[in-house]
Amino acid sequence: MAKKQQTVALKQSWFTTVAKDFKRNKWVYLLALPAVIWYILFMYKPMYGIIIAFKDFKPIYGIIDSEWVGLEHFETFFGSRYFGTILKNTLLLNFYGIIFGFPIPIILALMMNELRSQKYKKFIQTTSYLPHFISLVVVCGMVVDFTSNRGFITYFVSQMTGNEYTTGILHKREFYRIIYIVSDIWQAAGWGSIIYLAALSGVDMSLYEAAKIDGAGKWKQLIHVTIPGIMPTIVIMFILKIGSIMSIGADKTILLYDETIYDTADIISSYVFREGIGGSNYSFSTAVGLFNSVINCVLVLSANALSKKFTDSGLF
Repeated sequence: MAKKQQTVALKQSWFTTVAKDFKRNKWVYLLALPAVIWYILFMYKPMYGIIIAFKDFKPIYGIIDSEWVGLEHFETFFGSRYFGTILKNTLLLNFYGIIFGFPIPIILALMMNELRSQKYKKFIQTTSYLPHFISLVVVCGMVVDFTSNRGFITYFVSQMTGNEYTTGILHKREFYRIIYIVSDIWQAAGWGSIIYLAALSGVDMSLYEAAKIDGAGKWKQLIHVTIPGIMPTIVIMFILKIGSIMSIGADKTILLYDETIYDTADIISSYVFREGIGGSNYSFSTAVGLFNSVINCVLVLSANALSKKFTDSGLF
């Protein structure tokens, strides 16, 4: 009886605390309400549609009345002769993006943080941020033109290698991934550095003064003060990057590739677009999307667990 009364008292105390918090921060909750409603309507409510991954979805019958087929779409995807190729291409593009693309915004932020001329710093920031605001269609159009048989990048590569490329290097298997990653870095590095610049502004300046007193130069300050100061931000961004390793978008790939380089350029999302959306096989595309989501969720949880174990930093 005493235990039951204690449980009731704890619940009442919790409700009282929550009520007081709502009353004290009512305007904050009111500001957050539109975002909460948006997530409920456009993120959580449509999640019931995941069940079409296990059905033979026909728009005329709707989601509920379509026939159940179990794991048939997953078996079709895993048994496809393209599965191994597109999985490898997806993982390689993301792996190269992490190895070469992830450090660039950090390095750029560290370099800009050392600039003393505010005018020059603003110029560098503006120049590096601009590509982010260029439409992906425009960026891909630029890449296609610059790497065509008459493009200046193709000409430069021809002069460096001594080879003549009559069809443009974008349509060469050995160059596609390089072009994809480099163009990604060019477009995203400046914008990505904003987060690290904000983290750098939060590093305690007294630590730099103490390092100077101890005789530390710029390099030692960078290694022992700056980088440890922004390490939690780096870890969180790395975990998020790992979590999206299977979710590379189809837009850029579809705008860049063609049939001649499918074996190098085709990825899961572009394959789904052709086979699922293009062929009106909505159940199949949903099944592949669910597969990607599950893998990404496992990767996020694993990366977060490892991060907390070795660095004491994580998302949650």
